[in-house]
Amino acid sequence: MDLMSKIKASAKAAGKCIVLPEGNEERTLKAADIILQEGLAKLILLGNEQDIKKMAAEWGLKNIDKATIIDPLNNPKKEFYAQMLCEIRKSKGMQMPEALKLVEDPLYLGTLLIKNKEADGEVAGARNATGDVLRPAFQIVKTLPGISVVSGAFIMVFKDKKWGDDGIMVFADCAADPNTDENKLAQIAVVTAQTAKNIAGIDPRIAMLSFSTKGSAKHELVDKVVNATRIAKEMNPDLVIDGDLQADAAIVPKVGASKAPGSPVAGKANVLVFPSLEVGNIAYKLVQRFAEAEAIGPIMQGMAAPINDLSRGCSVEDIVNVVAITATQASGK
Repeated sequence: MDLMSKIKASAKAAGKCIVLPEGNEERTLKAADIILQEGLAKLILLGNEQDIKKMAAEWGLKNIDKATIIDPLNNPKKEFYAQMLCEIRKSKGMQMPEALKLVEDPLYLGTLLIKNKEADGEVAGARNATGDVLRPAFQIVKTLPGISVVSGAFIMVFKDKKWGDDGIMVFADCAADPNTDENKLAQIAVVTAQTAKNIAGIDPRIAMLSFSTKGSAKHELVDKVVNATRIAKEMNPDLVIDGDLQADAAIVPKVGASKAPGSPVAGKANVLVFPSLEVGNIAYKLVQRFAEAEAIGPIMQGMAAPINDLSRGCSVEDIVNVVAITATQASGK
């Protein structure tokens, strides 16, 4: 069974409820039909019920009736959610007139459904920018205890099984935070370890990457990685983690043994934490193209509940897969 099939099996067993704020978007609705048919998750679709059912009939979608449909503009619980939003945002001076308007926004209503434990996670972004998806998530769902940064991981599946664990590695941060300091980098390592274990199904061996291996270069950028490694160990003493490591020292056994003898990670890393967003983003795209690796993600990490952002160029299959990942994240398995 390939990795995505395993993730779908986990999602099906979890029985979680995922909210799709873009309920009347064509790819989202077609994905919802597949998700409901395969039993990957329970779904809440946000949008006008009449419009959604009309589109479903036009496209021959047979399973949409299994979803719960909520119209943000004509929601009988609109005032309840507005009051809830006012309470959450009272320190920012939120008042009912503004809150009543915001809860008509499906992205805000989706996160409020999660906060009220009516949904376990959210997938959006087929027609909305990343910032618009994450803004209400930060304001309402917020981050995990002890975590202040949201990051994006990719599970890289290689044809050549020598890399990582049977061809599976996890890369982060490749998608979210452009201002990573040593504390954020440590947090990214900690949450990426959870993604590796819970979603990729591997026991993480984390390489904190740099242009230096074990102090071979002296620079403040190297210090950032060394300090981040120390902080991550303090946050979770059970982590198998090492840094600073150059990429070849992290993944090539002979090089790792030469450059970092005795390291628990060098030469056998299956999780690569990059020192900055631009490095991670460039690296995963190069690996994806040059090695013809499958890149599953981005999987957003660090939120108190799983909220995943789609590319606006996503396919129906992409949405199905991200919903399965989100349901698996929500189960913590």
